[in-house]
Amino acid sequence: MNTLADHVTHTLRSWILQGILQPGERLEEIPLAEKLGVSRTPVRAALGNLGNEGLLEHRTKRGYTVRVYQYEDIIGAYEVRAVLEGLACRRAAQKGLSDLAISKLKACLAQGDAILDKGVLLPEDHAPYQEMNVTLHETLLSAAENSWVTRFTTQAQTAPFASDRIMLWEDHGIISRSHQDHHRIVTAVIEKDAARAEQLMREHIYFAGLLLRDNYERLSKKNTSGK
Repeated sequence: MNTLADHVTHTLRSWILQGILQPGERLEEIPLAEKLGVSRTPVRAALGNLGNEGLLEHRTKRGYTVRVYQYEDIIGAYEVRAVLEGLACRRAAQKGLSDLAISKLKACLAQGDAILDKGVLLPEDHAPYQEMNVTLHETLLSAAENSWVTRFTTQAQTAPFASDRIMLWEDHGIISRSHQDHHRIVTAVIEKDAARAEQLMREHIYFAGLLLRDNYERLSKKNTSGK
């Protein structure tokens, strides 16, 4: 069962990845506890957890601040994700998927299709599509049955903009292309075409990295506006 500290950790992690908490911003226990409606204890635990993940930096007498990532750090995280998630797809294809995993992946594909078949990206569809994307990637990671791959992929995703939990929701064509990648990847894994599954996932994440490169300056300005 998830604890309150786990919930606070998840919330603060999301705020950091989405730019709600700005790079370099100092995080204080009392204001955060009041904002979240919890005591200081789970906030303190969450800050420690996020410090261990590398999202926060701890400084003597200053407490925790949101880590400032350089562009090269984020691109490096994409490179690591591409290799590790590609490996995960290879292993999943070699081992074969369970009926449950196949069912979950097909449900993800169907959900994404239903959203994109509208022909436009509606604001209310952003969160459901994003959740679907996370479920699909995590299902493939889990199917690899390699805790090291999962651990290091998760660590790579803690870099802002490099997580599968964050995506640009502005261009239907780009999102549609990405989801077609999902179809091709899942088909290759189900058919146990390990080499193709690995290469498709690598290309899928590589393409996401290209989008980041093209939009990084704009995203950075958006996330630091109002400071």
